[in-house]
Amino acid sequence: MTLRCAIAALTLFTLGSLLPASAATLMVETETFRQKGGWVVDQQFMDQMGSPFLLAHGLGEPVEDAETALDIPQAGRYRVLARTRNWVAFWSDKGAPGQFQIKVNGTPLPTILGTNGKAWAWQEAGSCDLPKGPVKLALHDLTGFDGRCDAIILTSDTGFQPPEAVDALEKLRRKLGVLTRAKEEERADLIVAGGGVAGICAAISAARLGLRVALLNDRPVLGGCNSSEVRVHLGGRANLGPYPKLGDVVNEIGPAKGGNAKPAENYEDQRKLDAVHAEPNIRLFLNTRAIGVERNGGTITAIIGRNIETGIETRFTAPLIADCTGDGAVGVLAGAEYRYGRESKAETGESTAIEQPDSTTMGASVQWYSKRQPSAAPFPDIPWAMTFTDKTCERVQMGEWTWETGMNFDQINEFERIRDYGMLVVYSNWAFLKNHSQFKAEYANLKLDWVAYVAGKRESRRLIGDHVLCEQDVVNRVAYADGTACSTWSVDLHYPDPKNAANFPGMEFKSIAKHKLIHPYPIPYRCFYSKNVSNLFMAGRNISVTHVALGTVRVMRTTGMMGEVVGMAAAVCKRNNCLPREVYTSHWDEMRELMEKGVGTGKPQPPQNYNLGGTLMKKER
Repeated sequence: MTLRCAIAALTLFTLGSLLPASAATLMVETETFRQKGGWVVDQQFMDQMGSPFLLAHGLGEPVEDAETALDIPQAGRYRVLARTRNWVAFWSDKGAPGQFQIKVNGTPLPTILGTNGKAWAWQEAGSCDLPKGPVKLALHDLTGFDGRCDAIILTSDTGFQPPEAVDALEKLRRKLGVLTRAKEEERADLIVAGGGVAGICAAISAARLGLRVALLNDRPVLGGCNSSEVRVHLGGRANLGPYPKLGDVVNEIGPAKGGNAKPAENYEDQRKLDAVHAEPNIRLFLNTRAIGVERNGGTITAIIGRNIETGIETRFTAPLIADCTGDGAVGVLAGAEYRYGRESKAETGESTAIEQPDSTTMGASVQWYSKRQPSAAPFPDIPWAMTFTDKTCERVQMGEWTWETGMNFDQINEFERIRDYGMLVVYSNWAFLKNHSQFKAEYANLKLDWVAYVAGKRESRRLIGDHVLCEQDVVNRVAYADGTACSTWSVDLHYPDPKNAANFPGMEFKSIAKHKLIHPYPIPYRCFYSKNVSNLFMAGRNISVTHVALGTVRVMRTTGMMGEVVGMAAAVCKRNNCLPREVYTSHWDEMRELMEKGVGTGKPQPPQNYNLGGTLMKKER
């Protein structure tokens, strides 16, 4: 018997010998709560820890309760358990930042949660006597410092213990019906997974050329790193040769203002959403994450998407797929060849490459800023903070791309730790400046106004295509017949800031950038489709490049133009009933015509941001 109230997934079940026949157990996924209050849904790590969860991201001020309701099937005494973790335990044993309680019918249960262990685990919240009938459940934040709760179980069985392992939890959720597969399918000509700038441009480009497009994005807003959740400007230049019309779609969706870590309105989320909704050939699926694929040999036949709030899964089918996820998530699920980390000089011949290959990447940024108040704005003196001194603190009022963590950690499997460390250093530095620094008078009226909880990632997996772009291709301006959109950014690679690394050995959180100037360089089309998955395109930072070459192609005006190219190539595939590789081998003249014509509306372009690569181009003129 399955009970549902609003969108909360609640299940009464009997699991064979695991429970007495009379025992009742209900499971609630917190992301399904009817009223989320000040809590936010965080799906960034669900592939590793098993599920989206609710996060109390209050910057040190407790957030409003999240609430839902359920029906108790039979009266009795119920144990209440929550799946949570102490996120600071990797770095401190002096307390827990993310503390919260569970309320049942308005009464808090006695145990303070979020205090046990580094890993996600079930923690007992307490017990309560419940009559049969409706009951109200709430998450009550105590600190505002990113308490997190994945799921809640109420059980009348005194011996039941839910599993800890992610695979076992997945089976339990499916058995309980918390995760449900929709009967109907969504059919399209092209599935675009990932709603960042590359994915938006791929979807719009294909749609304007007559394809039915399903666009999946696992956040409630579009734009990826250029959204109000991450707040990174569009880098690079558009509308250059050999195909000056490439970049027209990027210009349509790009915000008028630039800059990193600026107010939310600067990133114009609605502009991107309106551009997608204006295309009748696009069906947009927000809050939908690609979590599985079906394939026939080396061809993807379907993608399984899961709604991060309801848990409902949908089967998407299309003859063509575009992986614009950044992490190459769809490609990896489909068995696509990929690389991670830095290649050696012996392998690539690149002058900037290292002597021995390793798994180091560029890091992820948790950006933030403060805002001046008319009066004093206190900030808690947190016991679990990292240790700062007047010598080692960052005497700043905001932090943008240079606040970068995780270069020596796995950007896929350890990404929650990477993101959390990014938040920890922001809170720790700010607490020191506000409460202990000799400069604290300067900070008295400053309030921590925004800290990202969606981290801006630069690098992880790179899917391998028929050509792997390398440094000498770009620097030597090697001319390939399948050149497409121009990369204009310098070869911009990030490394730990030496001063910060000396102050925090092994725990650095600041970066420097090293640039190698380039001339505008057309990226070969063969970098935009998979070498071994026949119907898979890719656009964004997961294209077929070396670690060094990624330094020039990864900025968002460039990745947006990649998306435009992929959308056009998908149209060529549909017209000729062919696969991505054959666009180049058999239909390149048709592809060139599309790139020459473009698919833009001719709207005025916003100001463009370019770095040293653009400076070189100006000097050349």
